[in-house]
Amino acid sequence: MRVEIWSDIACPWCYVGKARFEKALASFPHRDGVEVVHRSFELDPHRAKNDIEPVLTMLTRKYGMSEAQAEAGEDNLGAQAAAEGLPYRARGRDHGGTFDMHRLLHFAREHGRQEQLLDLLYRANFAEERSVFGDDERLVEVAGAAGLDTDAARTVLADPEAYAAEVRADESEAAQLGARGVPFFVLDRKYGVSGAQPVEVFTQALTQAWGERPPLTLVTGGTDAEACGPDGCEVPQGENPQAGADV
Repeated sequence: MRVEIWSDIACPWCYVGKARFEKALASFPHRDGVEVVHRSFELDPHRAKNDIEPVLTMLTRKYGMSEAQAEAGEDNLGAQAAAEGLPYRARGRDHGGTFDMHRLLHFAREHGRQEQLLDLLYRANFAEERSVFGDDERLVEVAGAAGLDTDAARTVLADPEAYAAEVRADESEAAQLGARGVPFFVLDRKYGVSGAQPVEVFTQALTQAWGERPPLTLVTGGTDAEACGPDGCEVPQGENPQAGADV
């Protein structure tokens, strides 16, 4: 079973939702049969690379709330993150574009390090003091910590077209699936879960999706063909039976 997760590094609920989903997955009896794939979704796709501002400034400007309301919201998110065992800086964080981070995540997926890079990007953005926005060398350092070749990561960041098509394809697919926000979880392209739901909701979704997978239909052509099994291989009947002797 495949679970696809659309998310953005700038999204605090994606940070929290990933932790909740992973708690459900850890206790799922068929955990080893679940493939998790992370997909790209930018909350602010038109933001220029060097257009960076404090999170609180962005919140007051975008949502028309007061600074006190913005601070209260950040405090609430910090409490939600802490409940999942996640560190969270409620003050002093930056907000910016995440396109380059998503390109790096596609690069990391090719090298089997996507999960590690995503976790480190989340931690760097939500828990560490140094900003991850507008600083390629900062991203190169994070990529190296995730086990990726730093020179290769630097090359990816230097080429704005590298993995750009993959990011745009993910975002187009999200729109086709009806995702208007993130995190957005899709199980076997049959069930969708929107938002940082409680662990119990993810557990229910995993159980339901696994239980409703269609049974395998064998195509035999009307006859049984020779095959090998734990007891050996079937011996064909013909002129040279030794050619197919049991192994």
